[in-house]
Amino acid sequence: MRRLRRLAGDATLPRGVRVRPGLLLAYLVIPVDLIPDFVPVLGYADDAVIVVAVLRSVVRRAGVGAVRRHWPGTEDGFVALCRLTGVRYAGSDRTAGR
Repeated sequence: MRRLRRLAGDATLPRGVRVRPGLLLAYLVIPVDLIPDFVPVLGYADDAVIVVAVLRSVVRRAGVGAVRRHWPGTEDGFVALCRLTGVRYAGSDRTAGR
């Protein structure tokens, strides 16, 4: 949550990158889903897929450096985010990605 707010408020990033986190939060708050949550497994899977797609888009468009600047968590958490979004990050003797 904190990272999304920080990215949305960073005036150095393109407007499209700053808008995506806000749209993601709005989608998650609005009770209408693509697949209703009462549908077993798929109801929650659509939310997870959308979150990953938006995060991947933001990380790839903003760049790893910008996302790292706003990352409030641990190094391990950031490496996990890079793996999840499929981007390379060389830090702490590790490389995330494919």
